[in-house]
Amino acid sequence: MVSISPVAHKLLSYVPFILVLIDLRYEGVHCGKSGDVESHLEMGKKLLAAGQLADALSHFHAAVDGDPKNYLAYYRRATVYLAMGKSKSALPDLSKVIELKPDFTAARLQRGNLLLKQGKLDEAEGDFKKVLKSSPGDKEEMEAKAQLTKSDEIQRLVAQAQKDFARQDYSSAAARLDTIIETCVWDAASRELRAECFIQMGEMGKAISDLKAASKLKNDNTRAFYKLSTIYYQLGDHEMALNEVRECLKLDPDHKQCFSHYKQVKKLNKQILSAEELIQQQRYADAVSKYESVMKTEPHVPHYTHQAKERICHSLSQNQQATEAIAMCSEVLKSDPENVNVLKDRAEALLQDEQYDEAIRDYEKAREHSENDRQIKEGLDRAQRLRKQSQKRDYYKILGVKRNAQKKEIIKAYRKLAQQWHPDNFQDPDEKKRAEKKFIDIAQAKEVLSDPEKRSKFDQGEDPLDPESQQGGGHHHFHGAWDTFQGFNPFGSGPFNFKFNFN
Repeated sequence: MVSISPVAHKLLSYVPFILVLIDLRYEGVHCGKSGDVESHLEMGKKLLAAGQLADALSHFHAAVDGDPKNYLAYYRRATVYLAMGKSKSALPDLSKVIELKPDFTAARLQRGNLLLKQGKLDEAEGDFKKVLKSSPGDKEEMEAKAQLTKSDEIQRLVAQAQKDFARQDYSSAAARLDTIIETCVWDAASRELRAECFIQMGEMGKAISDLKAASKLKNDNTRAFYKLSTIYYQLGDHEMALNEVRECLKLDPDHKQCFSHYKQVKKLNKQILSAEELIQQQRYADAVSKYESVMKTEPHVPHYTHQAKERICHSLSQNQQATEAIAMCSEVLKSDPENVNVLKDRAEALLQDEQYDEAIRDYEKAREHSENDRQIKEGLDRAQRLRKQSQKRDYYKILGVKRNAQKKEIIKAYRKLAQQWHPDNFQDPDEKKRAEKKFIDIAQAKEVLSDPEKRSKFDQGEDPLDPESQQGGGHHHFHGAWDTFQGFNPFGSGPFNFKFNFN
């Protein structure tokens, strides 16, 4: 037998006391934790009642962390999540409550209601049936029966809606889905099916609304984002189409449909933005070329063809290509006769082509659809002045040049006519007198059209050499009794000296 030293024997005698102390210590820790959990639950409850949801949630988080098996902590936290509209977060907590306490009918009923809103009808019915089997109170029994009846009715409506959709009765299917979604507000599948109905019915705005909701209700819903992008693309909103297809690729970079669509949308978007930038820079010929590329990139969506032609019409008009602008604008107006911008652009081109009556008609029609448009008012006033002016003296016609003629063309025409109609070329008194008048007209036309300021006034319908047009302004230098042209030679080869009466 092994003998124990007196010191060892004394130490062993203390072991029972040490064990008791350890036990008491752990019991104290447990009681301390339990007390903290209760404190968090009580404080969270008070904050919830006061409407301070975020603070209440923090306390219930702490309670769950302190005691992961406390069903009441999960239930309280689920209550806060529901108050904050976070049903997705509430559902796992309610499931945990039921796992910890299967006979907690309030939690089961609450979970059944959430599942019903999500369109998970079989799971919801399972919860309602279990509530009815658990000897619930009168209020819970009544609610469970009502929700079970509602779920059965929705099951029937879902089956009918799917049949309607299969036989292409989209209106009836959409009507049934309306009723379903009133109850199953968080059901992504029902919203996606109703969106398909709306697409077939041509109600794209409603389809977009449903698909946006579905993209948020269902995690990683690449299908909804792809659909949204294609709808926006067909509607001509290339920027929104690009945004939505990018969301699809964020969720799945290898998504074949989204990637293929993304390349097309990105190319078209880049071309349109580039064309608009060229217009801002007044590089109209380049803008026309770029919009022609847009029509080649997407020939199958009418909106982009229409938009491209509308902007080509504008660019041609701004670039003083009157004939081409009138033709393109007229083509657009065949399918869109009330397009105010195109009417304004065609009116401007018609003015350049000296078709004043037609320009006035376009401005008046544009005014019918946009009464307060200052540009239309100014354009109409100018068109009326130019028509009035054309009935008097037209310096462009006198020189035989177009309204968009360059200065060198004007000088060239002037020199040719000045040589032709110089009074020294005529001997007959009547012919000389007629030549004198013609020569003055030619000189005045050159004076106005070679001076940028005077030409601008004339282009606005005001004759800078007409005292009446100038509203009583000063006389121009051709006005008088006798003027003498001395040393004048439009070609610089020698002087012409002559005197004639201007009156």
